[in-house]
Amino acid sequence: MMKLILAGPGAFGQKHLDALKLIDGVDVVALVGREPAATQETAQKYGVPHALETLDEALALPGIDAAILCTPTQMHAAQAQQCLAAGKHVMVEIPLADSWADAQAVAEVQKQTGLVCMVGHTRRFNPSHQWIHKRILAGELTLQQLDVQTYFFRRTNMNALGQPRSWTDHLLWHHAAHTVDLFQYQTGETVVAANALQGPAHPTLGIAMDMSIQMKAQGGALCTLSLSFNNDGPLGTFFRYICDQGTYIARYDDLVNGKEEKIDVSKVDVSMNGIELQDREFITAIREGREPNASVAKVLPCYDILNKLEQSLSASN
Repeated sequence: MMKLILAGPGAFGQKHLDALKLIDGVDVVALVGREPAATQETAQKYGVPHALETLDEALALPGIDAAILCTPTQMHAAQAQQCLAAGKHVMVEIPLADSWADAQAVAEVQKQTGLVCMVGHTRRFNPSHQWIHKRILAGELTLQQLDVQTYFFRRTNMNALGQPRSWTDHLLWHHAAHTVDLFQYQTGETVVAANALQGPAHPTLGIAMDMSIQMKAQGGALCTLSLSFNNDGPLGTFFRYICDQGTYIARYDDLVNGKEEKIDVSKVDVSMNGIELQDREFITAIREGREPNASVAKVLPCYDILNKLEQSLSASN
């Protein structure tokens, strides 16, 4: 039985807890949260024996094999390094970090320890995107343009459950990271040109509420990404793959063609739940002693691009 701890049992942490219940041979033995009452309540809901306030306490429990971090973005890099230094495999939710220096630091510690360090780039695992990926690898499709809309209505600091957030989310380092990584993953190529524009900063949150990013891959494929916290529906992220052989639209785990005809992706993997598939990859990589898909090394080019985009936005403002 593999013993796990999970830090950050909020909206997204509970998605992982739901997924981990479906994976054999996994036991979540501790939750770590900054609000003791809420952490205890979630621990009771999922049958987790320990509800703790610090990651140190959880890492010190006997027999811990790995950790999953669903904590605020600003804590990801330091906590990932803390887990690796303690000899634990770690999966850190997206983003790995909110700076290029911190992303590189995590990659360096992973290299030194040789432990599994995986980042929650879920789009690599959604059956819809897997379906596209397999056909690109087979030479059946060539991506010409990826058009993506990432839209929320989040003018106050609330999480996905509608609860107040203690930290501020970010369009560039969090939400754009999904698409920047996915574009390079699907093309199998490095981004050779990228630029970004952003709208005014929110007077209270201090972040840009609207952003536009354009990228070009080495082989010539284009990506256009529009992001907004101002969009009053429909909400979510929508991917349009314009290929040499057809157009495909991915909405999380679902896929349709350009005529809105549903494509059956139920046989692509063992589940239709991208989070579950991501967690399965993490557990399997640990058991097999191999590098996982979405390892820190494999997603590091994404954070290089995010850093360059941030620098260009700072220069233009």
